[in-house]
Amino acid sequence: MSARGGGAVRRVVVVVPARDEEASLPGCLAALRRAAGACPVPVRVVVVADRCSDATADLAAAGGARVMLSSAGRVGAARAAGVAVALREQAGTDARGTWVACTDADSRVPAGWLRHHAAAAGAGADLLLGTVRLAGPAWRDAAWRAAYARGLEPGGGHRHVHGANLGVRAATYLAAGGFAPVAAHEDHLLAAAVRALPRARVVASSAFPVLTSGRWHGRAPRGVAADLRAAGAPSGAPSGACATLAP
Repeated sequence: MSARGGGAVRRVVVVVPARDEEASLPGCLAALRRAAGACPVPVRVVVVADRCSDATADLAAAGGARVMLSSAGRVGAARAAGVAVALREQAGTDARGTWVACTDADSRVPAGWLRHHAAAAGAGADLLLGTVRLAGPAWRDAAWRAAYARGLEPGGGHRHVHGANLGVRAATYLAAGGFAPVAAHEDHLLAAAVRALPRARVVASSAFPVLTSGRWHGRAPRGVAADLRAAGAPSGAPSGACATLAP
């Protein structure tokens, strides 16, 4: 299979992993419906309810999403399962013409988000890496925001990788081996695998950042929440590397 899809896409699938996100998911899905309404091609949303003990699955169905139940317990496996079911249910369609967009249940995409992804795909992108912005007052997470800003580049590029704001052509996703079934950093691993493909075009754009939760205790063990805890650690405490920065 060719690593490069190239050209306009004819459909978009959005995959959202969720674990006990009944408080955040309705807002996430409402934002995705607005974005889908502005997208020039059909959009389908798949919510992967992974080891949920609350009403996440029911709320996903009520919000118009295709719901998949998962017991994986790992965000990489949940994302991969969501992509797999979306592509399987579109069997017979051209993977080069399908775009897979990913976000998180605690995040809200801007209205132009999917239109931006479709436009990037039409311009030849195989992988689109976007940025995030935090909900809540800037003073609370000032250290994280300052560190994050150092990963932004002149002209709108950046060095960040987020599962909350990522899109990939389905043919490229399959050629790269898909999301690894890991507990964290499945987004980084996919980005590295795509970059290793011959002729794959990776675009990093800070346009249309996704609003994501500023909570310090997230579902992924080494995601943005872990970065916020590290950035807010007392002076002299080990902080570790910023997990949102691409290797």
